[in-house]
Amino acid sequence: MIEIERKYLVISDEFKNECRSRTLIKQGFLNTDPNRVVRIRQHGEVGYLTVKGRSNESGTTRQEWEWEIALKDANALLQICEPDIIEKVRYEVIFEDQKFEIDEFRGANSGLILAEIELKTEEDLIIRPNWLGEEVTGDIRYYNSNLSKNPYKNWQYDT
Repeated sequence: MIEIERKYLVISDEFKNECRSRTLIKQGFLNTDPNRVVRIRQHGEVGYLTVKGRSNESGTTRQEWEWEIALKDANALLQICEPDIIEKVRYEVIFEDQKFEIDEFRGANSGLILAEIELKTEEDLIIRPNWLGEEVTGDIRYYNSNLSKNPYKNWQYDT
């Protein structure tokens, strides 16, 4: 399956007023090789195993396969993931008939809030809400697999 998405920084909490759901997510990575990322996710009371391929040059498109797994299996697999486990609260917001998933990170990535929108084509028009900031699609620092290795709290020390 092909996933097409764009990613943005979020510049205010206004999106919370438009939120239609909120879920705690814990996720870890069994493999963070850029050619094949293997992710384990606990999304509320459901578990998922996800495999993602390498992104295209713009970072908008890549192959993705995802399977629902038993929550007990997801929790067991999280125990053998690479360090560190990411925790975030995911908010789902519908704006102008577009679904945004906004992740408010916790722990070592606290202070980072990202919005993603999945598209049907790379050319789809996005109507931007006021709370949507700079686009960071393709900036690998914002990939969750990289945030687990180089958390947001460490970026002020990067050169």
